[in-house]
Amino acid sequence: MFADASNFDVRYVSDYATISQIAEALRVLGMKVVLTSGTFDILHEGHSMYLEAARRFGDFLIVGVDSDEKVRKRKGPWRPAVPEAERLRMLTHQRGVGLVTLKHVDEPRWSLISAVRPDVLVATAETYSAEEIAELEEKYCGHVEVLDRMATVSTSARLRLLQLGLAERMSEHLAERLPDLIHDVIDEFRKT
Repeated sequence: MFADASNFDVRYVSDYATISQIAEALRVLGMKVVLTSGTFDILHEGHSMYLEAARRFGDFLIVGVDSDEKVRKRKGPWRPAVPEAERLRMLTHQRGVGLVTLKHVDEPRWSLISAVRPDVLVATAETYSAEEIAELEEKYCGHVEVLDRMATVSTSARLRLLQLGLAERMSEHLAERLPDLIHDVIDEFRKT
């Protein structure tokens, strides 16, 4: 877990009970445990900056990654663009990430937070309300640190640009072929 290599087989832990034991062992060693989570779809500079900033709040960063099913439920049927297994592996290549796990759609709310009981929970401004932050700090973690977005572009914005580019290319292609297609359809109707 502490090596420079990605060591996916060591750094991916699926079982929250095991993660809880690891977090507790780290605290016994005097380490400050940080938790954050998200989709991390089409990993970009903003994600890396966010993870680096999160890691600065402690000694060991645990990252919860939304499962494909959870992402589809929240963002629609065409997301995520990158499957969960690849997103998990990509995150283990990030320098400050110590451990990754999946967050499933059917898990009770805040179950990972409850298992880890982080010294610091890092989230973006739109993740939790002030009341939720107060509840989290009272029940599950030492402190909630709220970060602004780290990049001016989001994965959703990048995907929209790709879709617009594809739509533009398709419209040009269709504009070239549409007159012939219309004539072919009219000719078919004339034959009947």
